[in-house]
Amino acid sequence: MTMQHPARIELRAILRLAGPLIASQLAHMLMVLTDTLMMARLSPEALAGGSLGAASYSFVAFFCIGVIAAVGTLVSIRQGAGDTAGAARLTQAGLWLAWLMALVAGVLLWNLKPVLLLFGQTESNVQSAGQFLIFLPFALPGYLSFMALRGFTSAIGRATPVMVISLAGTVANFLLNYALITGMFGLPKLGLMGIGLVTAIVANLMAVALALHIGRHPAYDAYPLRQGLSRLNRQYLKELWRLGLPIGGTYAVEVGLFAFAALCMGTMGSTQLGAHQIALQIVSVAFMVPAGLSYAITMRIGQHYGAGQLLDARLAGRVGLAFGAAAMLCFAMVFWLLPNQLVGLFLDQNDPAFRDVINLAVSLLAVAAWFELFDGTQTIAMGCIRGLKDARTTFLVGLGCYWLIGAPAAWWMAFHLHWGPTGVWWGLALGLAFAAVSLTLAFEWKMKRMIRRESVHPHFEAIRSE
Repeated sequence: MTMQHPARIELRAILRLAGPLIASQLAHMLMVLTDTLMMARLSPEALAGGSLGAASYSFVAFFCIGVIAAVGTLVSIRQGAGDTAGAARLTQAGLWLAWLMALVAGVLLWNLKPVLLLFGQTESNVQSAGQFLIFLPFALPGYLSFMALRGFTSAIGRATPVMVISLAGTVANFLLNYALITGMFGLPKLGLMGIGLVTAIVANLMAVALALHIGRHPAYDAYPLRQGLSRLNRQYLKELWRLGLPIGGTYAVEVGLFAFAALCMGTMGSTQLGAHQIALQIVSVAFMVPAGLSYAITMRIGQHYGAGQLLDARLAGRVGLAFGAAAMLCFAMVFWLLPNQLVGLFLDQNDPAFRDVINLAVSLLAVAAWFELFDGTQTIAMGCIRGLKDARTTFLVGLGCYWLIGAPAAWWMAFHLHWGPTGVWWGLALGLAFAAVSLTLAFEWKMKRMIRRESVHPHFEAIRSE
């Protein structure tokens, strides 16, 4: 029997982990889409106010999710080193961190009204956003706990339960939303409050379901998650926070970049903003592939790093980057060849009222082909570097490329070169291109330096806390 090439073995291991994670990402996106469609069923005013509340919630939640992403990274390193007790303790600390951040974030979201008014939002939209945010913060304890447990189970190579529970949550979210919007089975019509309540219920049920699976399945017997959970271990909490804070910061500056792009579009007009949102929805679906790959590669590199297998860690990174770039090129071809069909999934092409929006969205998808290639590559490169227990580099590179290159270029191309909406997207693509190149080179440089150091000092200890 012929031996398989190491790169092929590595790719298969990455895809086995990435597949369920990509499906989980898509399921979450479907939940967000369901909430948006349900808001639209209520009224245009509910959609505007609900979208404002959802945007505020998403910004806070994205930062928290970034911090919790450190759980998967650190558990994978402990898993590679054979330290199952350390993996369990880190997961417990991750749950504590999730609960603490949920409490702080909830208090912030419930007191957001003065901030939204300060940013010039209308009183009616702020009132509607407040209704949506009455119950929605109760989703955070469940959602962040689910993300911590997702990081743990994925890091030990068991991501399928995450996919199954995420898909079930998507179905439950739709059915419960529809029931509360229409008043089925005699349920009260709660409007925007009902959408927030359903999100909170589903998020907590998903966390409970994953916790029950982990508690009962024999595959997790080596990880004593229940033992000592009531006691907060500050050492592990600090380790998580030290790695998670710059990851959360990176998520926040990237979300901020896209919020800046939306503001640029908004100053041009409703047609431009509408086309931007449609094109961004299409791009976001494709982005779930590199997002899932990035998580998988982080954990795969973390396992190799924890075991002291630096050459294997570098191979995993290179294979992941190559496969991710190839996948994004396939999406680019779809964007170039079938733009009208993609936009037609969202808007009626026979309606003359949407003609300008459709034409502009199609032109943005031509830029999105490059945009997506660069965004996918930089996301996977970030995952590679985080697998080496380094999030500071990804934050600094992201901050510089997004806000010193991407945002100014978007503004300059749109308003000074008079390229309009496509100028905004070319500016974003430029910032993401610089991030993709810089982060890929940073990963190669870090690996080269670590391998050279290992050859001089062979007693590699990857899991030692700083």
